[in-house]
Amino acid sequence: MTGKDENIFTVEYANGKLMLLDQTALPAAERYIECENWQRVAKAISDLEVRGAPAIGVTAAFGLVLAVKASLATTHKEMLNELEAVAESLIATRPTAVNLAWAVQEVMEVARSSQTAEEMQQNVENTAQRLHAEDLAICKAIGDAGAELLAGAKNVITHCNAGGLATVGYGTALGVIRSAHRENPDLHVWVDETRPVLQGARLSSYELHRDGINCTVIVDGAAASVLREGEVGAAVVGADRVAANGDAANKIGTYGLAVLARHHGVPFYVAAPLSTIDQATPNGSSIEIEQRPGLEISEYRGEAITPEGVAVHNPAFDVTPAELIDGIITEIGVLRAPYAPAINEALNR
Repeated sequence: MTGKDENIFTVEYANGKLMLLDQTALPAAERYIECENWQRVAKAISDLEVRGAPAIGVTAAFGLVLAVKASLATTHKEMLNELEAVAESLIATRPTAVNLAWAVQEVMEVARSSQTAEEMQQNVENTAQRLHAEDLAICKAIGDAGAELLAGAKNVITHCNAGGLATVGYGTALGVIRSAHRENPDLHVWVDETRPVLQGARLSSYELHRDGINCTVIVDGAAASVLREGEVGAAVVGADRVAANGDAANKIGTYGLAVLARHHGVPFYVAAPLSTIDQATPNGSSIEIEQRPGLEISEYRGEAITPEGVAVHNPAFDVTPAELIDGIITEIGVLRAPYAPAINEALNR
């Protein structure tokens, strides 16, 4: 996952099967899900057994591999029609994360350009394997690009999990922290618990602890007090989609953290690969926000914690306006405001 323990991985394809680390079981147990068909892959993405924009993109790519390998179609046209339907189903599982649609379209482009059914099967698998390999390299480049922003910082704060569990390995926001920690072993990380699914408390702390990086979990509501104490050098988060103007969608609560960071004079950075930037989305108001089941809030370990009949509002993400973001850390460097021209230049270099 991070390079420290090679026995831990998030997504792995071998011998015609896709293995996924079940993130709903962490940190209590490290267990793997074996996916033998694309339908199981779609369920894993929808149920958050695998999550994080880059990770679900690569996972969906391998879902297409499973689909094309299992196809009984004998012609290119029949196989492509089947794969187009599977692609639509996979994209629909998590609509906010642009990496999911991006990875699926990367695979579908080579499927459409293939000349025969046999060639399509091979090209689809090769593309998925390429995306898997590229993700790790991209994350390490993001980490190195952002590490200098944390130089000299005693503490950093993060929200949700944008680490090796959210990618093929190393992570985006946690990748920045990992790279900074190499130069500053005393760096300490404040980890928002990230209600309601607790990706910070369960997953980010799990990763950081495994890597020997000092961290402390706090309830989301404690972030203001921590920032007010004046010892936090920066806030670093990931993103599921960045609009053309720099607005960034990330786990619910990120917007609030950005507001707090600005109020307390703490730089707020978004770490994300260029594939997370969607130029077809002009601004944050155009980003579709996934609505999660109300039971994630109204129940805890199967027991009701709200009165029966009380309404629950459970958006999975919120949008942080570009004016609250001090830099977007990508694999080619840190983009600065004004973001529209910076993004356009980065994507067309």
